[in-house]
Amino acid sequence: METSPVSPVKEKHTAQPRPREENAQQSPDAAGRFGRQAPGRSPEALELGSRSDPASRRECRIVEDEEVENPVAGLEGDADKSHVSAEEVAEPLRASDLWYCPDGSFVKKIIVRGRGLDKPKLGSQCRVLASGFPFGSGMPEGWTELTIGIGQWREKTWGEVTEKCLESMCQGEEAEIHLPGSPAPLAKLRLDSFTKGRDSWELEAMEKEALASEEHSRGTELFRAGNPQGAARCYGRALRLLLTLPPPGPPEQAILYANLAACQLLLGQPQLAAQSCDRALERQPGHLKALYRRGVAQAALGNLEKATADLKKVLAADPKNRAAQEELGKVVTQGKKQDAGLARGLRKMFS
Repeated sequence: METSPVSPVKEKHTAQPRPREENAQQSPDAAGRFGRQAPGRSPEALELGSRSDPASRRECRIVEDEEVENPVAGLEGDADKSHVSAEEVAEPLRASDLWYCPDGSFVKKIIVRGRGLDKPKLGSQCRVLASGFPFGSGMPEGWTELTIGIGQWREKTWGEVTEKCLESMCQGEEAEIHLPGSPAPLAKLRLDSFTKGRDSWELEAMEKEALASEEHSRGTELFRAGNPQGAARCYGRALRLLLTLPPPGPPEQAILYANLAACQLLLGQPQLAAQSCDRALERQPGHLKALYRRGVAQAALGNLEKATADLKKVLAADPKNRAAQEELGKVVTQGKKQDAGLARGLRKMFS
């Protein structure tokens, strides 16, 4: 591999008026505009210890929601009481209000609509009430503070989904996270407040590179610790940050793609691994680890000629590369078995 708790927060006791349920439906394809930022503490510094969104910094995955009318409904029987503004209270929504994550990883079911149009961004510190995550998932339960783009909570089993969900929420919003094909919610989140963050386009090139480097380093730590899934997420966030830089981009991209391919091979995703190696070799044609890993991926896909060609290129540049020698031997053996099987089939056909 190349390398180039938040203490619980006391809950605020604010009453949430609940008007009668309406029958209108919100479009599931809705997307958002940002309005006024919720007040709060200043965001954590974006220097991540060492992509950040870090990495990412990650390319902002914030998906905007379609602007919806937000009339304020008072409590029943309170017609004589003073009017409550939309900025002061969250309006309950229909249980059918859904928001679909663009990458298809989850569906958000809105239980109570938040106020305003602004949403958390990179660096936003979010005060969150979380419940329902599976036991042992490592995700928080109860009141906690989570920072978008920063923290090891993002590396947990459901960390990335949780972060994407928070990035789609307004202040005061309550929602359930539903996984595709699962009738029961994975968890429920309430976004009580958040501090101001920044969109990825607001970051300077040096900031993006620093955040991506942090994600790169963290991904390598996770890979060496036997967590290829977590490592792949880190490498992916780093790449999303660097891909927004002007071409040709930093040379670190080739290393990140090659490392991502190593994770994908361990996760049983040879097709994705081959694609990652292609991207690495586009940026650095002589990258030996990318060539080797593409050869392994092609062999797993049954493309023995392509696998042989890649492995021979590795050995031409590095004749003592033992891993490539062993892999090429396996490919040759696999090819002989295929030829023998084909010969038996032909004899049966013409016998």
